[in-house]
Amino acid sequence: MTKQKESYTIARLVRGETFEILVDPDNALRYKMGEKIPISKVLIYEEIYTDAKKGIRASEEQLMKAFKTKDKLAIATKILTEGTLQITSEQRHRLIEEKKRQIIEFISKNAVDPRTRLPHPPQRIELAMEQAGVSIDPFIDAKEQAMKVIEKLSPILPMKVGMTRMYVRVPGEYVGKAYGLLKNVGKILKEEYRGDGSWVGEVEILVGLQADLIEKLNKLCSGRAEVKPIE
Repeated sequence: MTKQKESYTIARLVRGETFEILVDPDNALRYKMGEKIPISKVLIYEEIYTDAKKGIRASEEQLMKAFKTKDKLAIATKILTEGTLQITSEQRHRLIEEKKRQIIEFISKNAVDPRTRLPHPPQRIELAMEQAGVSIDPFIDAKEQAMKVIEKLSPILPMKVGMTRMYVRVPGEYVGKAYGLLKNVGKILKEEYRGDGSWVGEVEILVGLQADLIEKLNKLCSGRAEVKPIE
């Protein structure tokens, strides 16, 4: 059992019922962002709760029904990996500022002022984002958010960006995961479900996102996605 610390936060996963774990805020966030940290160093207690604030522990029957195991470390790993993590206000502020910097940098490199054909300075982009009331998700990749930010800035800051259309085919078992990525990264122009359950569509994205889209889709789909530019 790990030692209790003065500060903690909660990670939560719903599987019919709500399951929660108490975690160290900094280690949990680092784990959630992909850093390889032993789950034992993330947990405050090696316990699974249905209501962590009230200290109500999940029974073995509840764990078996939802996770098919009573192994608390394995269950905690699933909760942290697949569930939601409550982050502190300081963490959220830090993540949003870093994500905003990445979005501004990406837009500055991939969009130009159509009147001068020159990139907009980062300071001008940041000011326009404030004027437009752009909200930033601290957990979604900056490049995926860039297209929606550009659309919101267009009435304030004229921009011209290089766009391309991509043909995408996703096997049926991966559609749930891949569809959210495709909606975030660009605009779905056409889509259909084939008889074998696969999803086929045409997606418009920024030219600068081609390599990212191909890499992320193949990672999500275990290399079985088909992605190629439409000539």
